[in-house]
Amino acid sequence: MKRKGNFYPEIYNFSNLYLSFLQVRKGKRYKKEILEFYFNLEENLFDIQKNLKNETYKHGDYKTFIVRDSKKREIKAPRVRDRVVHHALCNLINPFFDNTFYNYSYACRKGKGNHMAVADVKRKLNKKDDFYCFQSDISKYFDSVNHCFLYKIIEKKIKDVKVLKLIREIIESNEKGIPIGNLTSQLFANIYLNELDQFIKRKLNIKYYFRYMDDFLIFSIDKKYLREIKEKVQIFLKEKLKLEYKEKATRIFPISLGIDFLGYIIFKEYIVLRKKTVLRLVKKLKGKDFSIAFYTWKAYSKKSKSYNLTQKIFNKLFC
Repeated sequence: MKRKGNFYPEIYNFSNLYLSFLQVRKGKRYKKEILEFYFNLEENLFDIQKNLKNETYKHGDYKTFIVRDSKKREIKAPRVRDRVVHHALCNLINPFFDNTFYNYSYACRKGKGNHMAVADVKRKLNKKDDFYCFQSDISKYFDSVNHCFLYKIIEKKIKDVKVLKLIREIIESNEKGIPIGNLTSQLFANIYLNELDQFIKRKLNIKYYFRYMDDFLIFSIDKKYLREIKEKVQIFLKEKLKLEYKEKATRIFPISLGIDFLGYIIFKEYIVLRKKTVLRLVKKLKGKDFSIAFYTWKAYSKKSKSYNLTQKIFNKLFC
């Protein structure tokens, strides 16, 4: 299956560029860089259109900063101009690639997300009392994506040489790996690990497999079998994708111990909130008004067994 025809002009179609700006602006309407771009919006969009049409577009540099949530991460934020181009490209190619992705891959996909991932895992656990879980994620995943191999994967699906040239420009805008701050990186990350999904499902014929970006789970009633799968997946990651397990996050264990996944601890009978995630969220909620805090907490805790904890936290924050 390939993206048919010459669709490059659709990327720089003015309607698509304007839609892309609105997508960039969403939730950031009053930020200085957005306001500056908006002040000369038509001129800026026509300039992007001209650069894309003439194939003279060059990706700009990044603003780098560090965030500390569950872990320390380096974020590279592109300029508004480049973000518009990212959205314009993804608007055209994301639906096509998404149709080729594994159904139980949840990150950065419309209609998916972490709540669905947790719910689906919980539902599968109800089928067996004696499952073992092989859990792992990828060491420094975004930094480790190989540019050459990523481009080759994309090239198999897209045949428009001008679109490929634009994609290469975006990929090569970062010296190593793919930057977390790019919209395109979310799509590229899923394209890259879809190779792992297909290997696990088609070559290894694994029945119970779930992935959220670089975190993944495989279930089986046979612990020895999971050890064999662990070795086969490790070889595939290293030889085909130039990736490695994060050793501290790689283990095989009985599901009765609970599965620490996406901020929750999942048991066969119920789900509880992960302590570190709760403490981090409570810290963020301090100083917020009640309605913001309530709906933020509700979104996080709605799938879990947390009534008493909710009462305790809100009494502490607002009473």
